[in-house]
Amino acid sequence: MAERALRGMTIGAKSMESEDNVEYAARFIAHFDCPNGHEIPVTFAVEAEVPMVWECPTCAEEAVLRDHDKPEPEKPVKQPRTHWDMLLERRSIEDLEVLLEERLALLRSGQLHADRMRQRSA
Repeated sequence: MAERALRGMTIGAKSMESEDNVEYAARFIAHFDCPNGHEIPVTFAVEAEVPMVWECPTCAEEAVLRDHDKPEPEKPVKQPRTHWDMLLERRSIEDLEVLLEERLALLRSGQLHADRMRQRSA
């Protein structure tokens, strides 16, 4: 049985997946300045909220975010699309007016109501 054992790979310890075609999150480096003169670069995701203080790994003092007085540029806010916006992507106002007139004509003739009554009784 020992002759059949898998050799050369620790099962479960390493991933068999490659990093090909992997898109990492957008990142940036924030710099923190320690009162003892240490500079601490910390990598954050673009969407992350950066804290104002960070503990210095060298002396355990509170390091302050460099250039923290500068306002962060606001991210553009994407306006949510309404049902009306999505409808206008598919049809023009003229097409909608034609459809409205057709439906109103069916409703006024009583044909629309009769179709619903037949569906309920079936």
